[in-house]
Amino acid sequence: MATNRLVGRFAGYLESRKNITGSVCGLLGLVLTFTGVAGPYWPVVVLGLYGAGALIAPPERPALPDFPDPSAQLDEIRADFTKLGDYLADVDLPPATATRLRVLTDLLDALLDPGWVAEILAQDPEAVHTVSRTVRQDIPEAVHAFVRTRWWHRMTPGQDPPEQHLERQLAVLTEEAHHLATTLRETEARRQESHTRYLEDRQG
Repeated sequence: MATNRLVGRFAGYLESRKNITGSVCGLLGLVLTFTGVAGPYWPVVVLGLYGAGALIAPPERPALPDFPDPSAQLDEIRADFTKLGDYLADVDLPPATATRLRVLTDLLDALLDPGWVAEILAQDPEAVHTVSRTVRQDIPEAVHAFVRTRWWHRMTPGQDPPEQHLERQLAVLTEEAHHLATTLRETEARRQESHTRYLEDRQG
């Protein structure tokens, strides 16, 4: 393992800017040697020029992290949205609450549907984060808290019905999703207006 690591580092140094720049300077030293300029001290001249070249070489730039592109992120969110749908299908909700939840999930489904809408969504990292948080965190936590609280409510009635809190949470999430859709629509409208101005300006 250690040997492989050393071999990898050596191979990396051979391809590094420091080695390449130093080698070029070292070749210059050999040229000076063959022309008689370096004299009997040519090894010192060659090594010195190599070392100087290695020192002045620009530092290596580490490779950028290989993060998934927005389209790949949306594919992962779609997969999790399908899992969420399977979970919600097994939860017994009051009719009014189920209707409110369906409005929210239908809106998310429209935003995540592959096509031009999803392409616009993918261009906005904050929007992708909002949808991801809603699918992976907000809805599951809200519904799961309702399921747990409903059991306690049946054991100790008299408190606010748990569906009231769930409906309020779903109302907030639905408003947030509608705001996101409006923002994406306005972005597309501005893009259309910019193209109109471009075409008009092009004609003088």
